[in-house]
Amino acid sequence: MDLGTNTFHLIIAEVTGISDVTGFPNVADPANSANSNGKEPRILFKTNLPVKLGEGKINENLIIPEAFERGIKALQEFKKEIDKHGVGIVKAIATSALRSANNGQEFVAAAKEKAGIDIAIIDGDQEAIYIYEGVKATGLIDSTSLIMDIGGGSTEFILCDAEGIVWKKSYNIGAARLQQAYFQSDPISMEDQEAIQTRLENELGDLRLVCSQHKPKHLIGSAGAFESFATLTSVEAAIKPITSSPIDIDDYLNLSNQLIASTHHERSEIKGLIALRVDMIVIASLITNYILNLTQPDKLSVSTYDLKMGVLNSLNR
Repeated sequence: MDLGTNTFHLIIAEVTGISDVTGFPNVADPANSANSNGKEPRILFKTNLPVKLGEGKINENLIIPEAFERGIKALQEFKKEIDKHGVGIVKAIATSALRSANNGQEFVAAAKEKAGIDIAIIDGDQEAIYIYEGVKATGLIDSTSLIMDIGGGSTEFILCDAEGIVWKKSYNIGAARLQQAYFQSDPISMEDQEAIQTRLENELGDLRLVCSQHKPKHLIGSAGAFESFATLTSVEAAIKPITSSPIDIDDYLNLSNQLIASTHHERSEIKGLIALRVDMIVIASLITNYILNLTQPDKLSVSTYDLKMGVLNSLNR
């Protein structure tokens, strides 16, 4: 389970070669973490629920009661599926919303009591490593690349090449955080856009430095908003499941301009844009535009393999 700020995900899979059945796999050295048996996990079941754990007060580090209840109910539903499939190993990983919330440990205790699920809250570095593990499994990393994962609570950046991770960092600039702080108009005003730009400038100084040193030419977006970008710019991505796909940069820029200039109602009418992303896609577009301008990559791609697939691939060796 990937218990994100916006969405809770459940994947049930058959894995082989598991070396650790009690805790999380040690993936501290991603450069040497190739899947030794060469087999990907076999997915038996997957689902997700739009829990919106960060609704309302994510910037005040609080899970509001309504979101708290939605999260516990989602875990109870997941537990039914886990029991139905006779799962032997259960991993529930929580990220930004729970690690920053003052009542995050209360949620962890409630999950154990009411759903029978033990949650592990991981830090931003471990989150970035799992994201890398997921993206690596697609085979996309063939040169110096920058992976970005825009979550609701945080955004992770991983500079990497075919040998492994060069640099990584998690920032508290997720789409839900920025939306609640700066998205005050419909459509988003130039003033709000400039406030977000200033926030990114202030937060991402070390990312700018490392990109100037290593000059990544491939920007890889990990799932989430990038799946929507791919779906809305590519007929092929829209009609069949993908593990990875190129995104034409010019097509993306045209789309992002449309999304940023549109109203909530106009975006809600866009076929293929899921309801949860109708507003946060604007923030994701602004972040992506900033990174595109910073890195000037030759290629833009989406990997639908992200943290949860990184955990499975880490187990599956």
